[in-house]
Amino acid sequence: MSADSREFLVLHEFVKAARERLDPGPWDYLIGATETETTLRRNRHAIDALAFRPRVLRDVSEIDLSGSLLGMRTRIPVMLAPIGSLQDFDPGGGATAAKAAAEFGVVHVQSSRSEPGLEGTAAAADGPKIFQLYVRGTPDWVDDHVRRAEQAGYRSLCLTVDTDLYSRRERDLAKRHVTTARKQPQGDEHQARFSWRDVDRIRGFCGLPMMLKGIATAEDAALALEHGMDAVWVSNHGGRQLDHGRGSIEVLPEVVRAVEGRIPVIVDGGFMRGTDVVKAMALGASAVAIGRLFGLAIAADGQRGVVRMLEILEHEIRTCLGLLGVTSMAALGPDSLHPAPVVTDPRVLSAFPLLDEGY
Repeated sequence: MSADSREFLVLHEFVKAARERLDPGPWDYLIGATETETTLRRNRHAIDALAFRPRVLRDVSEIDLSGSLLGMRTRIPVMLAPIGSLQDFDPGGGATAAKAAAEFGVVHVQSSRSEPGLEGTAAAADGPKIFQLYVRGTPDWVDDHVRRAEQAGYRSLCLTVDTDLYSRRERDLAKRHVTTARKQPQGDEHQARFSWRDVDRIRGFCGLPMMLKGIATAEDAALALEHGMDAVWVSNHGGRQLDHGRGSIEVLPEVVRAVEGRIPVIVDGGFMRGTDVVKAMALGASAVAIGRLFGLAIAADGQRGVVRMLEILEHEIRTCLGLLGVTSMAALGPDSLHPAPVVTDPRVLSAFPLLDEGY
């Protein structure tokens, strides 16, 4: 445990601490989704509908949890997902996240809609970072951001492609809450016009590995491969964009098959526990991006909270692998899993049942 961290011992304690610290508007922005929040619930349902098939007597005295993505070695195969308006949860925003990721040893993905911006976040810590870009300007505006990301030392460029229109997030609308990023000029029309032609143009000059975030079908995964992407990211924006979408982990196998092992596949969407991470890795993910759990941790206790959250997640992953009878992520496969009935009502925080019991 980090020497000066609060005594967080279980992940649901971050939920309670974050709720105490956040005002109602930022809290609902963090845990909410779009319209009926069906996609959010399906994220959780799809994860919970997978059971494990453990093997025994396999010698799990030594377990390797490390991961690798585009040449970046990580302590566990987890990334801190990009969160817009991260400064609404912690004043340091992306800088706080970058410091925590570097301290623990995972990749931080900096949102282009989060302070202290591209350069400020890059200067905050030396750990591996990916720059995530929303298209909010003309091609010249985009090109400027890409070149600045290269100059600032980011290791990859991530283009988010599932936000052609900004969704109706009813928790925010009902409370009249507007995030700090949405209070600025938006330029949403530029994202709506973004197409494969633009991806090709950026690929033509960008010197960084490129990935597309928001892939939800095998067809688009195959197209990403054809257009020279170095990775694809399965995501439904945590249920915050298209309502009535599929759960991300349900989409994952078809995307893995479509890219045929030629490029890495990242996934996010409802991942809250170490067992969730292990399930995604068994289905062929190269890394799992943590969004809401990361947001809860940074809201709860800033940099220390994020590091402690990752420590607990690491412990859960190690325990899960050992009890499955495997000693590394590479030893996992679809045969480690089996379909099973869901035993809890899927909700944004249903991975933490003790919250309902007052713990």
